[in-house]
Amino acid sequence: MPSPQPPDNDPMPTPPVQPELEACCGNGCDPCIFDLHDLAMDEYRQALRAWQARQPPTP
Repeated sequence: MPSPQPPDNDPMPTPPVQPELEACCGNGCDPCIFDLHDLAMDEYRQALRAWQARQPPTP
């Protein structure tokens, strides 16, 4: 029986799910769901850069 893999204590961040175009009500909400998605993408990109910096170099 193969040994189980140890859990990944530093998983790669996953991007937020982009809202469907139909999810916007078109009423000019502030913030719009697309504005919130843009903010979440900024946070994701920062987290991804930090995660990549923590990864060991590849041989």
